[in-house]
Amino acid sequence: MPSPPLGRLALGAAGLGNLYAPMSDEQAYAVLEAAWDCGVRYFDTAPHYGLGLSERRLGVFLASKPRGEYVVSTKVGRLLVPDPGGAGRLDEENAFAVPADHRRVWDFSADGIRRSLEDSLTRLGLDAVDIVYLHDPELYDLEPALAEGVPAVVALRDEGLVRAVGVGSKCTKALAAAARTGLLDLVMVAGRFTLLEQPALDDVLPECRAHSVGVVAAAVFNSGLLATPSPSAQARYEYEAAPPEVLARAREIAAVCAEFGVELPTAALQYPLRDHSVRSVVVGAASPWEVRENSTRLQETVPGALWTALRERGLVRA
Repeated sequence: MPSPPLGRLALGAAGLGNLYAPMSDEQAYAVLEAAWDCGVRYFDTAPHYGLGLSERRLGVFLASKPRGEYVVSTKVGRLLVPDPGGAGRLDEENAFAVPADHRRVWDFSADGIRRSLEDSLTRLGLDAVDIVYLHDPELYDLEPALAEGVPAVVALRDEGLVRAVGVGSKCTKALAAAARTGLLDLVMVAGRFTLLEQPALDDVLPECRAHSVGVVAAAVFNSGLLATPSPSAQARYEYEAAPPEVLARAREIAAVCAEFGVELPTAALQYPLRDHSVRSVVVGAASPWEVRENSTRLQETVPGALWTALRERGLVRA
């Protein structure tokens, strides 16, 4: 079964799970409708995002769309277990503004992964998803997580329950090890192959090329630092306040982009797609305007001289 076509721009649905701040159902559906209207047909979610809220909202929206016209990926490795004692507080420890009425339990076993997928399908209201990623195996214990988890997701693919399988992480060691197995279709590289930093060039992308693994580039704005033409001191990096040296580098890159008449977010969106291994960029949005803006930016022309200048000035790697 071939891997599904993804499209250059995908919608990351962490925001639909109330990442950082509450979002109403109406706002969530407006974001999704804007993405659909812009031609986005790949939607990425996870149980982790808002303790299932992201999956539920995405499922409600997709119920009105023809199943053959979109691609959905979700993730496995964290089971959601009821935690009534947490209902009176928010899941702020994980940066989601939702009641902490469930807790996440790591489980990369074959049974745990199947249960996770079944639970996700229930929340999504779907009979099947197209892609399943092992989610953040390095945060559990990398070697046993891959040793158990990779064969488990491959079995799902071999049984025809999903069309493609992979690993999603911001850890290059985990991503390279996953690609090196030669068993996976995709890796989702979160924040490690962006205009700001490219550690994935060392081992992840070479392993993906060697083993014919496709790359999905996520967090291409590095948690928001590259999302505006002029990086703000209040911008996030790695979900926290940007360190001064990282902010300074982002501003240097923005200044070079401006010399060529290109805004920083436009360059940030297009940069990963210059590598032939990258099949899609996954970008979140908090409003329909952001979705439309990202779609427009991806269509803009970026002069090749910009990439050359950034490389010559040591701001991106060769």
